[in-house]
Amino acid sequence: MSWDDTVGEALRAAMRAEMPARYADRLPPGRDEPQMAVTGENVVWVGLAVTDDDTAIGHALLRRHGPDLEIKRMYVVPARRGHGVATALLDAIDAEALRFGAPRVILHTGDRQPDAVARYTRHGYRPIPVYEPYVGMPGAHCFAKSPPSTTR
Repeated sequence: MSWDDTVGEALRAAMRAEMPARYADRLPPGRDEPQMAVTGENVVWVGLAVTDDDTAIGHALLRRHGPDLEIKRMYVVPARRGHGVATALLDAIDAEALRFGAPRVILHTGDRQPDAVARYTRHGYRPIPVYEPYVGMPGAHCFAKSPPSTTR
C-alpha cells in the first residue's frame, strides 16, 4: 500500500477525528503540531489490516527517525478494537523492522491513551526518554523495541 492510497487516508482521517476528544486542550483543533507532521516523503512502509471481504479496519506506518524506525498513525477502527488487529499490525511492524535492518522501533503516544501504552508494553516495547520532536510535550510517553534478531 502506498502513502497516498485513499483507504489509508480514510483511516488516518478517522484517527485525526478521534484525537480531539482526548487532547483538545493540548493541540490546535484539526491539525498536528508542525514538528509531528507525517508526509509521504518520510514514510518507508504503510500497513493496512483488512477483513476477509477487504474492509479496512486498521492502519500503521513507519518512518525513519535517524537509524530507527518510528511507528506513526497506528489506528484500529473502534468496532474491531480488542480483536487482535493491533497485535497483527505490530507483528507486521516487527517483520518490516527486520527487513529494513533497523536497530530499534520507537514510538510516541500520550498519557490519555492507556490502552495503547498497555498494548505496546505487552508487545515488548519498553519506556525510553522522550525524544524529539516530543520533548516538552505534556503527557508524552515514548517506547522502543529492538527487532528479535538484534536482541540475541
